[in-house]
Amino acid sequence: MLQIILKIVGMLILLLGVICIFDARVITKRLFGFGDQNEASMGLKIIGFILSMVGAFVIIIS
Repeated sequence: MLQIILKIVGMLILLLGVICIFDARVITKRLFGFGDQNEASMGLKIIGFILSMVGAFVIIIS
């Protein structure tokens, strides 16, 4: 039972990371001005990559 819960949590973290990577430009358009948009989208992509790695690690371990 615990393994199923860990896999679901890992998949959700992985999904959140992938969404951050692919929709970084769209997300930052709503939140930042044009000057800060490039730095913010790069930071969001890095955070998305880290979240994807954490989610994949949780799935592999469980």
